[in-house]
Amino acid sequence: MMSVFAAQRALRVDQLRRNALADAAPYGGAVAGVVERSVRLELAAALRVTEHAAAGLLGFAQALVHRYPAALDALGRAAITERHAEILVDLLDAVEPDVRERVTTTAVELAVQFPVGAFRRRLRALLERERAATLAERHAWAVRDRRVIVEPADDGMAWLHAFLPAVEARAIQGRLTAIAKTLDRSVASGGDHDASGGEDARTMDQRRADVFGDLLIDGETAALPPEAAGIRATVMVTVPVLTLLHGDGPGAVVEPAVVEGVGPIPADRARELTGGADGWTRVLTHPETGIVLSVGRAQYRPPPALRKLIRWRADRCMAPGCGIPADRCEIDHTVAWEHGGATSLDNLAPLCKGHHTVKHHGGWQVEHVADAGGALQWTSPAGRRYLVEPERPVPVFRPTLTDTAPAPF
Repeated sequence: MMSVFAAQRALRVDQLRRNALADAAPYGGAVAGVVERSVRLELAAALRVTEHAAAGLLGFAQALVHRYPAALDALGRAAITERHAEILVDLLDAVEPDVRERVTTTAVELAVQFPVGAFRRRLRALLERERAATLAERHAWAVRDRRVIVEPADDGMAWLHAFLPAVEARAIQGRLTAIAKTLDRSVASGGDHDASGGEDARTMDQRRADVFGDLLIDGETAALPPEAAGIRATVMVTVPVLTLLHGDGPGAVVEPAVVEGVGPIPADRARELTGGADGWTRVLTHPETGIVLSVGRAQYRPPPALRKLIRWRADRCMAPGCGIPADRCEIDHTVAWEHGGATSLDNLAPLCKGHHTVKHHGGWQVEHVADAGGALQWTSPAGRRYLVEPERPVPVFRPTLTDTAPAPF
């Protein structure tokens, strides 16, 4: 009902604007600006909102009616929510008209298929792929605006904002999280205590903030547990092999490299990162490559290569609509170990701590979808079903009836 209402509101708001412009047409185009402002004022007064909010509503309605009628139709059928439509308008309006024309149909399909968070990520990835040819140039210009600013807050607090390349930002967050986790383990083993003599009860966010301050102000980790001293920043970068082999100059068409949890990065940056890597995790689509896909019931904890593959495949927590990056999630046995579940690619998925708890104690049923490359189906206590697909499905290989060689399908 809310989606249908939002579509009808957009149609009527835009009709209000067009009627006013049509009434003023005999007086020439010079009055169009005054008429637009008058409509904005009337809309703001009628809805008891600011003129700025009314202008946003007018712009949103105009975009849906005239630039994205397919999205308006989907909204009117309640196939998408108003928030889906807002994200679509914001992201598509920001790109070049030719790119917008190419991706609008796919963008609406994505909005129908995915919840808001996943839709936003997938639409951004789609736009970056379409704009890959200019990604390096746009990144070079954006890097010039890097900066750090302090924003005062209440109660003697402040925000410290850093605008810098996504790879570095992701690496900083990863290192802070890894060190903060060692503090948690230190407490669990009887190490750290707070100033009152009890165990350290800080949240993960609080520990990350404290580590951030310690590293920047003191510049060393001597006060941290010994296991934190060797932690360095790491990121997971997925690079198509042709991107490594070919350049990204004029005329070159290459798939952009992707940083886990961040999105596309320029090809030259990807080659720089992979050139300095001290090891590789192979993620290939053939069972003879040596990737460890299962250890069966031999051990509970998945080996490192399998954990990396599981996180790479999903990219995010595999709960409906969750956007927490996979490297901050726990690896869950979909069929619990104590119930006979195997430590294998088709029985493991990353879940954030909260959704891991909900999965086991909240009355939900979760199962891997057969031959779907890692997709999970969640069934709620009310009986509703939600399909969650991984970011990068892993192909399933099975022998054909006429040949013993593996063949994907």
